[in-house]
Amino acid sequence: MIFDNRPCDLGEGPLWHPQRGQLFWFDITGQRMLSVENGEQRQWRFPEMVSAAGWVDRDMLLIAGERDLFLFDLETEETQTLVELEAGNRTTRSNDGRADPQGGLWIGTMGKKCESGAGAIYRYYRGELRKLYDKITIPNAICFTPDGKTAHFTDTVTSQVMRVALDAQGWPKGEPEVFLDLSADPSGPDGAVIDAAGLLWLAQWGAARVSAFSPDGSLVRHVAFDAPHTSCPAFGGPGLTTLFCTSALQGMDAAARAAQPNAGMTFAIKGVATGQAEHRVLP
Repeated sequence: MIFDNRPCDLGEGPLWHPQRGQLFWFDITGQRMLSVENGEQRQWRFPEMVSAAGWVDRDMLLIAGERDLFLFDLETEETQTLVELEAGNRTTRSNDGRADPQGGLWIGTMGKKCESGAGAIYRYYRGELRKLYDKITIPNAICFTPDGKTAHFTDTVTSQVMRVALDAQGWPKGEPEVFLDLSADPSGPDGAVIDAAGLLWLAQWGAARVSAFSPDGSLVRHVAFDAPHTSCPAFGGPGLTTLFCTSALQGMDAAARAAQPNAGMTFAIKGVATGQAEHRVLP
């Protein structure tokens, strides 16, 4: 079903705030964050592109923008830069990101024109921003197992979802290994989230679906959505049993948009699985 009918050019970064009981998401190229609060549609516009967030407390989000990670007060709309993010590089922007169980925030960057290898994946943790992986083209699928011992991510152009072991503080240890090889699938691996049972739910750009994979990498099921470019899933709602999914208009010509009138909207399906609560970021 359609959760919100505002079409996004590039919907991304859905975040269910566990204290507010409220979904936030982003239209990256539209430079806005959207939500629904007490049944009313809300949006916040920003001077640059914004892509992902973690929650700090009831009213404060840590948002990834084009050039920095900044605190944003939902009530006063005041902002405060915590750390610069490739601030000297005007060709890149932030993309997919998610908070980890240890209280860090992983965030990817990429070229605004998808330049090959122009991006990276970083982790912000207790005041430190550290580059984890470089030469990334389109960072996506950042998510974490419930025990906090494994992170997943992808560079969409590789068609491979990677996994890497984490130490007690949430930093990678050892080298990433291939978790899913989707090179035979014409769609692109996009955003992902892991549910409470350990299944990885992956949005597949161009396939109009989110697919669930078990910890051994086997396919469990597909969930279809009425938009070709599904971009990122999130669990929320009562009992965290609603699967939300953002989508995008990007890459669709006028004929495709006319044929897919719900493209770019944000969707919700109840009773699919039970998610993890989104983790709090320690600023």
